[in-house]
Amino acid sequence: MSSSATALGLTGYHWSLFGAGLAAILAGIGSCIGITIAAKLSAGVLSEEPEKFGGLLVLAALPGTQGIYGFITAIMVVVLFGLLQKTAIPLAVGSRIFIATLPVTINCFVSAIYQGIVSGAGVKAVAKKEDVAGKAIVLPALVETYAVLSLIATIFMLLAVRANI
Repeated sequence: MSSSATALGLTGYHWSLFGAGLAAILAGIGSCIGITIAAKLSAGVLSEEPEKFGGLLVLAALPGTQGIYGFITAIMVVVLFGLLQKTAIPLAVGSRIFIATLPVTINCFVSAIYQGIVSGAGVKAVAKKEDVAGKAIVLPALVETYAVLSLIATIFMLLAVRANI
């Protein structure tokens, strides 16, 4: 396919940017929602027990990692495929890049929200008993596992696309 071919009016370059941008946007939105869930509950606890800030900060921040994974994905697309230098990417390559970004885009959006819910439950546990903070951090980390796996899948898929152009 030539570089000027389009699908839904988008060239390969546009599909590449679309995948990169969507990964950063949706993972970031998921992180914002997840952090809000845990931080809102943390603020309530802190209003009465400010000494619990350390453990609560970690619980509130955990859902933010998915936004970082989306950002990493976007940067990888731009760097691996030279989007700052060239504008001609064949449609077939651009569509593969878009597909390769989907694991992070979808999984990080959803997992950040659910991690926020689990982190919020951890906040409630810490509010009742401060010495469970370490254990309460492990539970949302279980949700994190799948965000990390989606990042690894996206990285390998992007490298496979890069190796075949």
